[in-house]
Amino acid sequence: MSRFDAIRTERAKPEPVSDPVVAVAPQGRPLARVGKKAVGGYFSPQLSQALNILALEQNTTLQALLGEAVDDLMRKYGKHPFGER
Repeated sequence: MSRFDAIRTERAKPEPVSDPVVAVAPQGRPLARVGKKAVGGYFSPQLSQALNILALEQNTTLQALLGEAVDDLMRKYGKHPFGER
């Protein structure tokens, strides 16, 4: 092996593929999350799976389904729905 084989091998390596660009706020969070707070809970694995399957069947996201459920709950108690999806 010549001393130049390492250089040839290094040049032959493909360039690493970069991740898609995501708009990030100065605080390091995605812009879609700026000014928002996480709301969550702990539920059974079966409920989690059922919600994810429903999201796939409806061609939507789990977050959109939960937003819809929260809006329904707010209406049930006479509160204004936020309509966040």
